[in-house]
Amino acid sequence: MNEQKITILYERLSVEDDRNSESNSIANQRELLSEYAERNDFVPYVHISDDGYSGTNWDRPGWQELIARIDSGEVSNLLVKDSSRLGRDHLRVGLFREMLHDNDIRLIAVNDGFDSANGEDDFTPFRDIMAEWYARDASRKVRSTLHAKGHKGIPLSSRPPYGYIKDPNDNTHWLIDEFAAEVVRRIFDFTIAGITTYEICQILHDEKTERPSYYLTKNGYSVYNGVLEMEDPYAWLPEIVRNILHREEYLGHVVNFRCRKPSFKSKKMEYLPKEEWVIFENVHEPIIEQETWDLAQRLCKTARRLDKYGYVSPLTGLLFCATCNSKMHHHRSKKNKHDGYECAAYANNRNQFAKDVCSPHCVSTKALREIILETIRKTASFVQEQEEEFVAIMRNNSTLVQKNTIKTHTHRIAMNERRIETLEKMHPSLYEDRVNGIITAERFSQMSAGFEQEQSELIKQNEAMRLEIEVFNEDNQRADNFVSLAQRYTRFEELTTPMINEFVDKIVVHSPVWSEATETNCRLGTRTQQIDVYLKYIGRFEIPDKRTPEEIEAERIAEEKLEAIRKKQRDYMRMKRARRLAEEERHRTEFFSPTSEVDQLQKPDAEKIGIQELLSA
Repeated sequence: MNEQKITILYERLSVEDDRNSESNSIANQRELLSEYAERNDFVPYVHISDDGYSGTNWDRPGWQELIARIDSGEVSNLLVKDSSRLGRDHLRVGLFREMLHDNDIRLIAVNDGFDSANGEDDFTPFRDIMAEWYARDASRKVRSTLHAKGHKGIPLSSRPPYGYIKDPNDNTHWLIDEFAAEVVRRIFDFTIAGITTYEICQILHDEKTERPSYYLTKNGYSVYNGVLEMEDPYAWLPEIVRNILHREEYLGHVVNFRCRKPSFKSKKMEYLPKEEWVIFENVHEPIIEQETWDLAQRLCKTARRLDKYGYVSPLTGLLFCATCNSKMHHHRSKKNKHDGYECAAYANNRNQFAKDVCSPHCVSTKALREIILETIRKTASFVQEQEEEFVAIMRNNSTLVQKNTIKTHTHRIAMNERRIETLEKMHPSLYEDRVNGIITAERFSQMSAGFEQEQSELIKQNEAMRLEIEVFNEDNQRADNFVSLAQRYTRFEELTTPMINEFVDKIVVHSPVWSEATETNCRLGTRTQQIDVYLKYIGRFEIPDKRTPEEIEAERIAEEKLEAIRKKQRDYMRMKRARRLAEEERHRTEFFSPTSEVDQLQKPDAEKIGIQELLSA
């Protein structure tokens, strides 16, 4: 034996093995291999162990150390308890055996009675295949167990999401970690306030808030390898923030089967479409309310980037063109102090000389903010002062009129259900009468068709009434939701980003109209533009007009007088501008008009006299 080389005693124990069995423990493997090595003079030897690693995992640290020592040429013998300790993939184990053979390393599997010095054993490949079958069978059993647990609402994740910790008395139940939960709530509040994910990361870093992996590992709630040695534990990443914003677990739900492994040999996870997820609602105490989560999801779908002036418009994604239903693009320039929105379809096609494109629909951001603030202020004030009238208006908008109340609909649905059940029982009796010759075939066909038609009509009636009841209940719920939202705000002096995100659903911008537009010039007179603001839950709500006919007529007359004054001012300015242009044209004509020959001859002398006078002075 080459004294310069060593013998490796390799032990491995995985979660699939029976850890309660003493024969499989790492300590027992160490004792068995040490005794065999000393008895057969395999010295010096070194123990290398992988505790808690599957045989299908080839990234285990002990195994990597073993490969490194073999590559360095310092190994002469390798001892294992049995062939399955090497791994449970017969192809990779076979390649490893070839590597040992090429490096002239002796392999001994003690319990299998295998020693490569005695030559190849014909049963060895079958042992490797059986080891792989064992891993495949164990994987199938584990997958079946997880499938059963997952469909019972038991969380399959080994780590609760940041903001929760496992209940010490029940590992399948999560408790709120108040410190981390407060960070999660702030992230949602920042998003609703229009702050980008990158800015959220910067805020949390400046406040020295530990990133989730570091916090969980430091407090012993979970283990992330190597995070405690990171240079900056406060370095949040945008991906972490986005992951928190999209976790439905913060609503108190359990979400299972979000991802899976394609094979028991693979460690790569593949994410499944949301349709294949299994969600159990209201299992744990929620950290985020449903309305807040829904609003954050809508805001996450709209890209919010800093422009070149370091500004993020909170109205982005809310404005739509009334003509082509395209989004409105924000344009801002410090040079000409322009700040407004323009139809995206028009902006994208005007430089391509496309025909029949939409018009600009331009509107300034300042005007939009004033209209939005005024709409929210008036609607919220009306709701706060006239709550009963507001709820009544929302109910009257329902398709369910007063004479068809929920009570009558429910009673009618019950009657129809009883009639449908009776018709179901009558059909077999009718068929028996046909078989027994009590009724003719033609009569049977006629009556059967009549029963089926009646049954079909009753089913359609029930579906329509249920839909009306559902719409009625939704109208009531929407009204209650908006009342709750309006009551949270008491001051409306300034339009804030959270106010925009919580109140506004969308804004539709119509094309401007000019009072004196002509065929040749459409931009004449007073410019008016309709802006429709659709609020959350209630849409475009029209506040009841409490003015008297006299007040309406007085306002109309006042507006006509004001428009007449504006028209006189515009006519005066047009006349003044026409005079100025005529005067400029006259001066331009005189300056460039040809002069006489006498003037041309006398002009140089006059210039000389003028120069001499200038010099003498």
